[in-house]
Amino acid sequence: MATEFNGRGKIDVSRFKGLGEMLPKQLKETTMDRSVRTLLRVEIDEDPSSTTMLVDQLMGNKPEARFKFIQDRAEFAEPEALDI
Repeated sequence: MATEFNGRGKIDVSRFKGLGEMLPKQLKETTMDRSVRTLLRVEIDEDPSSTTMLVDQLMGNKPEARFKFIQDRAEFAEPEALDI
């Protein structure tokens, strides 16, 4: 951020778990405005049952499953790709 901004003012970074958490104005500006949104088609070429299992692991109600997924793959992460 130091290389992109001149240091004046405050930088506010926020995240949402889902669209339902956004204020209507934010939703309109980011998701509903056709001039700024990008729609991508996602196709699953792998076995649907393994995909279902992975989605359940990452999006399910068990945080320990997500934590294990991250731990198992953390050694392959490139530091510059991490959002920390």
